Amino acid sequence: MASLSSKAAAVAALVFSLLVTYGSCARPVNFNESDFNADPNWEAARATWYGAPTGAGPDDDGGACGFKNVNLPPFSAMTSCGNEPLFKDGKGCGSCYQIRCVNNAACSGNPETVIITDMNYYPVAKYHFDLSGTAFGAMAKPGRNDELRHAGIIDIQFKRVPCNYPGQKVTFHVEEGSNAVYLAVLVEFEDGDGDVVQVDLMEANSGYWTPMRESWGSIWRLDSNHRLQAPFSLRITNESGRTLVANQVIPANWVPNTYYRSIIQY
Repeated sequence: MASLSSKAAAVAALVFSLLVTYGSCARPVNFNESDFNADPNWEAARATWYGAPTGAGPDDDGGACGFKNVNLPPFSAMTSCGNEPLFKDGKGCGSCYQIRCVNNAACSGNPETVIITDMNYYPVAKYHFDLSGTAFGAMAKPGRNDELRHAGIIDIQFKRVPCNYPGQKVTFHVEEGSNAVYLAVLVEFEDGDGDVVQVDLMEANSGYWTPMRESWGSIWRLDSNHRLQAPFSLRITNESGRTLVANQVIPANWVPNTYYRSIIQY
């Protein structure tokens, strides 16, 4: 009986490995928590990867945070899905983490920085990073990226770190579908915390702030009972409670599906 149990466990482990090696943020899996012990300065987590081996994860280079072209700088495909303690119902979007793996022969042990850009709906551990193929392979020793990716699922260590986007300012993208009474804005490229927990809008000459509400991910919306009067100023608040104001960042002649770059940064 013990032998049969051992064989069943081995088969289950093989099937699980095959599933997660080419998984996705939304692939359901079953997993028993590891007894992996993290360094006191790091937290323990597990990592998988999905998408193309050297890709950014999602086929459309986007994700549940609403960020676009995450295969390009400054994201540069160093991205990850996070389960709820990392994704935080969208308020963890844009957060930066150092990750490292140390218990696989192909691991370099060197920390790499990744950005939360997507949601992991079926975690395999308390903290689960479902990485892009690029980010997963980046933890490997030189020339052993594919070897590490073939491990499928690995123990890692992680810690929150400040985000840093050299040369970038906080940027706002007016989403498709925005109109005179509805405005949806994606917020990205915030140094420091990297995330946004509240956005407020001031219409032209109004003198008061109207709270926007989170639509999904890092996209915030305002449904108005009157025609909105541009230009718009936007006030953002990060997880640490720090606020920044981008005065009249969205001009009077704004159009949907357009980026508007501010002059502010944390």
